[in-house]
Amino acid sequence: MRVVVAMSGGVDSSVAAVLLAEAGHDLVGFSMQLYDQRDAPEAWGSCCSLGDLQDARRVANQLGFPHYIVNFEDEFRRTVVDNFVREYAAGRTPIPCVHCNSALKFATLVERAAALNADIVATGHYARIDRDDATGRYRLRRGLDRDKDQSYFLFSLTQEQLSRAAFPLGELTKPEVRAIAARRGLAVAAKPDSQEICFVPDGDTAGFVARQLANIPAGTITDSSGKTLGRHAGIHQFTIGQRKGLGLSTGVPLYVVKIDPADNSVVVGGKHELGRGELTASSVNWIAGAPPPGPMRAAAQIRHRHREAPGVLTPQGGDRARMLFDEPQIAVTPGQAVVFYDGDTVIGGGWID
Repeated sequence: MRVVVAMSGGVDSSVAAVLLAEAGHDLVGFSMQLYDQRDAPEAWGSCCSLGDLQDARRVANQLGFPHYIVNFEDEFRRTVVDNFVREYAAGRTPIPCVHCNSALKFATLVERAAALNADIVATGHYARIDRDDATGRYRLRRGLDRDKDQSYFLFSLTQEQLSRAAFPLGELTKPEVRAIAARRGLAVAAKPDSQEICFVPDGDTAGFVARQLANIPAGTITDSSGKTLGRHAGIHQFTIGQRKGLGLSTGVPLYVVKIDPADNSVVVGGKHELGRGELTASSVNWIAGAPPPGPMRAAAQIRHRHREAPGVLTPQGGDRARMLFDEPQIAVTPGQAVVFYDGDTVIGGGWID
């Protein structure tokens, strides 16, 4: 079977290629060029760099299959970076890796794979796919290694995309993956994982957003009663649950509990004010291709490192959903992804309103 392998230059995608090659598949490696390589290296992080592209090519050469670099600069800017800036400017907290993995990587590589008569697009994600014998529909499931599970980032995959996707690492743990890389003598065997947003390597999200915007209106910081406590230079500097960097001296710990883009205000309060008993989500993708017929018990994960919380999931019609938690959750953040699970199976996911 011909398989297109998305290669980031890291150990995970490299080992995915190893496993597919050892299984006898005909491989073609694709790496995404996401920015102009003439830019200063320090402007980018430890993923997506020129060095990563070179690492991917070395692995492909070592395993004996062709490797191509695909220019995604325009798509990346439009799909990921511009969305990131717009969301922060609107007082929301985006998660660019979801847009990159699903809307960019899968949507585009599936199209390119078809042009090469390739049946499958494989990546190094820690997730699993199987098929429901009763319905014939594909299911997206958590990776076996819960510490590395990446199903949260893949909730927007469609049935068509899942039918042509493969995640060879889904049954493995990270130590097992590194052991395979070492066994095959891959130079990336001990390469560190990328942690930061690739286009904000210094972690200064507010600074990055400010450089992309022409005008950033200032506003007030108030408490929950409406009392003004201070001023700020732009709501893009804040996210729900934030404690540090508020620029306030009150003598008591305060957290951002609300951001209102209508008047550029930021509301702060005590930790007890961060709890939310429910959320609504829009642009929900139902993995089965259709929403559940009615309310159902489910668990919701509201951040990548959040421990999923049980409650009742209710489709709201169209692409919307409501989640009523059994217990209030801290820092439910507009703009973040929420992913709904039935056990280790992804029901669907969307964007927190």
